[in-house]
Amino acid sequence: MRTPGGRVRIGIGLAAAVFLTATGRLFVWPVRDIPEPVDAIVMYAGSPGRLAKAVDLARAGYAPVLAVSTPFGADPCPVALPGVQVICFRPNPLTTQGEARMTAELAARHGWRSVLIVVGTSQDTRARIRVKRCYEGRALFVTVSPRLRSWPYAISYEWAAMVKALTIQRGC
Repeated sequence: MRTPGGRVRIGIGLAAAVFLTATGRLFVWPVRDIPEPVDAIVMYAGSPGRLAKAVDLARAGYAPVLAVSTPFGADPCPVALPGVQVICFRPNPLTTQGEARMTAELAARHGWRSVLIVVGTSQDTRARIRVKRCYEGRALFVTVSPRLRSWPYAISYEWAAMVKALTIQRGC
């Protein structure tokens, strides 16, 4: 004999499975791009490890320019790198949306047709959406995973930020 409670439990189980699958696909295991030579590397501020990754990519010769988002006073601007022009910028607003706008502005100013953007793993999907709305050139993304203890916060933040990007802030 079937009970209404059984259907509710099945529905909750299915909803949880869909939510967990979407979370994994969007924020934990997003699309991965393979780095290749571009006009500039652009690092979006955030979790530790991004600056080191961006500097490593620049030193490896992927681009002659490294642009680093430094939205807060404590964010470091890397020291000069041999053979690499370093540009540090403060996005407006101090968000991924502001960083996407600055990416497009810097690209227009410097003639960049391709960029390699360094973001946090959980931020990747939303950053792709934001950049696509602002920048018409080719954008590849390289991710840096947050510390293990930061994942719960990162995923919660990304769900809220994704909803905002898809509903309230639909433009560049």
